[in-house]
Amino acid sequence: MRWIEVCVDTPGGEIDARCEELAALGAGGFVIENEDDFREFLENNRQYWDYVDRELEESYSGVSRIKTYLADDADGRAILAAIRERYPSLGVSYVEDSDWENNWREYYKPIEVGERLVVVPEWEETPQNGRIPLRLDPGLIFGTGSHPTTRMCLAALEGCAGPGKRVLDLGCGSGILGIGALLLGCGICVGCDIDPKAPDVAAANAALNGIGPDRFSVYAGDILSDASLRRLLGGGYDLVLANIVSDVIIPLSALVGAFLAPGGVFIASGVIDGREDEVAAAIRANGFLIAEHFHEEEWHCFACRPQR
Repeated sequence: MRWIEVCVDTPGGEIDARCEELAALGAGGFVIENEDDFREFLENNRQYWDYVDRELEESYSGVSRIKTYLADDADGRAILAAIRERYPSLGVSYVEDSDWENNWREYYKPIEVGERLVVVPEWEETPQNGRIPLRLDPGLIFGTGSHPTTRMCLAALEGCAGPGKRVLDLGCGSGILGIGALLLGCGICVGCDIDPKAPDVAAANAALNGIGPDRFSVYAGDILSDASLRRLLGGGYDLVLANIVSDVIIPLSALVGAFLAPGGVFIASGVIDGREDEVAAAIRANGFLIAEHFHEEEWHCFACRPQR
């Protein structure tokens, strides 16, 4: 089935009134694109990223619009004619019916990471390439293996994972790093993420790899502000992973030492170009030596050890 996409440019202050007008004309199921809402969202959630894609920002620049979709049939065309009479300058395009819920899956394919792992979406066949498959259901939480920050962390893990090692994954998201550590031979992993969906998502992904709650457990909360959560996580970890953003890694570097066992390794990633020196300085100021510095595209990853 084909659908008619109707787009009405709208001043931000008139969105509600125009939605009511469009509904009265027979339209429904509105998509609102409002630059003011976009800017407010960015401002209120700045701690979660260092930058926003320029093309995304430009797509919202000076824009407020309402979109609605009509069936490309006699009824839909009649509603379109009524809307066009009220808003002569509206935009009209046509989209084919498709499995919108699942079409995104075509963009996720197996990804080889480092020398030993291959990240495999749940619905794909496991490549027969001698690598260890890390099966994953990419969902709404960050961590699919396609981003350079995740790839660098997994590659760095290969050099320090080992039998019996205890791992703490801060900002664990989908659980990909902790699962990778366990598949590379580590004993247990504890994860933590500010997103309340993370425990369920990470547990489901762990189960895809035959890993149960006895080896991988995840908590939700803010590691920086919640001292009781830090006490719950405890210490004595051989590896602490943090694939987050610079504004979290900097204050986190003052807390990591309490989590690490003697001789442990702190792997920090998610550092955008232009902030690597600032992050490195904070890591060193908090008693770490940077043993390795990985750089891929515009991202940086540090593997760090406590100074003796």
